[in-house]
Amino acid sequence: MPTEKFTFRGHAGHELAARLDLPEGPHLATALFAHCFTCSKDIPAARRISARLAGLGIAVLRFDFTGLGHSQGEFENTSFRSNIQDLVLAAEALDAKGMAPSLLIGHSLGGAAVLGAARQIDSVRAVVTIGAPFDPEHVTHNFGGALAEIESRGAAEVLLGGRPVKIGKSFVENVRSEKLEEDIANLKRALLVLHAPHDKIVGVENAARIFTTAKHPKSFVTLDNADHLITAPCDAEYAAEVIVTWAKRYLEFRIPAPPPGAPEGVLRVSEADPDGFLQDINVGAKHHLVADEPEAYGGTDRGLSPYGFLAAGLGACTSMTIRMYARRKAWPLDHVSVDVTHHKVHAQDADAPSDEKIDQFTRVIRLTGNLSAEQRDKLMEIADKCPVHRTLERSSEIITKAA
Repeated sequence: MPTEKFTFRGHAGHELAARLDLPEGPHLATALFAHCFTCSKDIPAARRISARLAGLGIAVLRFDFTGLGHSQGEFENTSFRSNIQDLVLAAEALDAKGMAPSLLIGHSLGGAAVLGAARQIDSVRAVVTIGAPFDPEHVTHNFGGALAEIESRGAAEVLLGGRPVKIGKSFVENVRSEKLEEDIANLKRALLVLHAPHDKIVGVENAARIFTTAKHPKSFVTLDNADHLITAPCDAEYAAEVIVTWAKRYLEFRIPAPPPGAPEGVLRVSEADPDGFLQDINVGAKHHLVADEPEAYGGTDRGLSPYGFLAAGLGACTSMTIRMYARRKAWPLDHVSVDVTHHKVHAQDADAPSDEKIDQFTRVIRLTGNLSAEQRDKLMEIADKCPVHRTLERSSEIITKAA
């Protein structure tokens, strides 16, 4: 996944640090990601969700809010409203690059921020919140005894996520005054609410209030046993896959024309998990698949194996070929299914060494319908004329070139 460093000016003129995660295949849309309170663009949840979205064709800009991570400025001088301003400016920076965001994604307080910013960004068509509070003031519940010190002295250090963060009185006053009910009710964008029912930082009742306040189109998906920071890789990847599947209904994906000589588009395989074998497969700009290996072979079993795809190609081509012939003949074929198994067998060729093995594919074809015996025999004969069958039967030439 290509990643570019990206900077833009925030609400107070400071330079804010960002990363733009780009798809290796076709660029279908652009998302803007807002991280959780006092976190950074490099928190594991942000990195993993952005990586999976990029693997599925959606570019993602994730940035550090003013005073956090690698961004300039003092966090204690920021407010919830300034976070919204930073989001709007990030969208403008993307627009200047020709990548206006159509999707906003916000995690925790970042989720509240995207709800407040959405109506100010004309290009946005859909909004996703992950573990977001209904009221920004909810974040002050994490300040504990330091809240009184902030109010009396004007600022205090608060231990958040195991590290001290200086919080100013203006921030507390701002989040207390901010109400998102009107922004949510008049969002006029598709909304997806993701929340874990056992979230101990932001209770799931917040998701319920966001969902009931919003107007349709809106969706709610539970993150089951995930924690608030979405620390488990499987939870982050699940969230990303749900987001893309949902967003396809509401975003106008930019479908590029296929290259000359490749009407189906280019099939690109990109490694998705360097520690396992998970692969993203993008076919042209419309189709996404994943390949993997079984757990017994070091994979995570989240997709078909390479031989599974080969068997699927044979089965699909066989079924299509039979259907095409029956349709042309107007025969009463109601349904066709093909079971395919693959394994290695010893070569039967007398010239081949006795220990050599070849691939054997076994097809079991089921034909349903009021077909005569002659029609069934003919359709079984036609199955062998499937183009993939013919390709597997004869030697194929594979040309390998360095990119």
